Amino acid sequence: MTPVADSSAVPNAYLDVLAAQTARRAATARPLDSAYAGAPEAAHAALAGHVDGLGDDLVALATDLHDHPELAFAEVRSAGAVAGLLRRHGLAAEVGVHGLATAVRAEVVTPGFDPARHRTVAVLAEYDALPGLGHACGHNVIAATAVGAVLGLRATLPAAGVEGRVVLLGCPAEEGHTGKEYLARAGALDGLDAAVMVHPYGADVADQVWLGRRVLSATWTGASAHASASPFAGRNALDAASLAYQGIGLLRQQTPPVDRVHAVIVDGGDRASVIPSRARMDLYVRSPFPETLADLSRRVDDVLHGAARMAGVEVDVAWDTHPPSLPVRANGPLTGRWSVAQQRRGRSPYPPGVVSETFAASTDFGNVSYRLPGIHPLIGIADLDAALHTVEFAAASRSPAAARAAVDGAYGLAAVALDLLADDELAAAVREDFEAAGGALDVAGFFG
Repeated sequence: MTPVADSSAVPNAYLDVLAAQTARRAATARPLDSAYAGAPEAAHAALAGHVDGLGDDLVALATDLHDHPELAFAEVRSAGAVAGLLRRHGLAAEVGVHGLATAVRAEVVTPGFDPARHRTVAVLAEYDALPGLGHACGHNVIAATAVGAVLGLRATLPAAGVEGRVVLLGCPAEEGHTGKEYLARAGALDGLDAAVMVHPYGADVADQVWLGRRVLSATWTGASAHASASPFAGRNALDAASLAYQGIGLLRQQTPPVDRVHAVIVDGGDRASVIPSRARMDLYVRSPFPETLADLSRRVDDVLHGAARMAGVEVDVAWDTHPPSLPVRANGPLTGRWSVAQQRRGRSPYPPGVVSETFAASTDFGNVSYRLPGIHPLIGIADLDAALHTVEFAAASRSPAAARAAVDGAYGLAAVALDLLADDELAAAVREDFEAAGGALDVAGFFG
């Protein structure tokens, strides 16, 4: 009898090569700098002191969220915990805003704020967890960084003489959904000049590739028949699903390296003796640019319809079960200020190109970044071999490294916001960079 291979013991040469490649690149990489002054050093020193003073509360929030994980659109306790900490520090916070029951909004507005002369920055929080894994993507840490950043700015701005508005936006349902797109369509981003957030990871990375993502379902309908007595009378929907699955596999030969298509057949009939009259496949399609995501979508759609014609059945393709996620378009000047801020905390965020773009997932922050300037850097709480959405990363999200990241990340986000509010030259460069990259996109209408 041939023994069954233990897949966990099979060496993965590709991962080994990527790890070695990352190490080589990291050895010579230098963190990004910034050509802009930002806020005065005295203001940054005061900000760091305020954020550090919040450390115990921020770690307690991250730990509490980790211990009570809630799924997308059901983050009732989590949203309450975020709002509760803001309120305990004297900041009014509203739960159930912009049409989502578990969205949170709070604002810091300086007394002399004038929207015609001053800027508004949003700091985004996430707090939903994964089914069966809990906070295996570190959203508990994300929430703590956002709360700490906004509270730190509340204490810093008046004394520093910096005018502006800071919005905390608590965003439900990032995992498998696009909560930020729902918020955007409800007006949550109106009046903002920039948005910032940070995501836990296996390393400090100033700017990493994030793929756009579309979610779809294909349902084939044929005709059932007795599989033995009269199979010729049937039209096999499962045949179409099988052909589509193989067609997608063959399509991958002609797609760019970072494009991703993954699919599962979730319905293929009930009994082997009956020709299946119905089959369904659920799919994700991902690509690093809006235009390439649209192109890949068309090619996948052709495969699904072609499989239906080959099997002689009908197909209904339902795109975007939830609104699509666009890739993240990071703003260069803001990314530079993040890197400078993290270096103040003793971190050295990798510049782009150190960590392979092979390690690319998706986030609905991309939809924000194509509407207004934004950044979505990564902060290290584990080693690179602790991948997102694993038991190992869930443990890392409640570790001492995660506690440190909650405070360092809070300072980093607050520092970027402070710089943008204080420095007119930086603000102009941020806008110029955004426009040079293509400006605002009609996100809601891009895919029709």
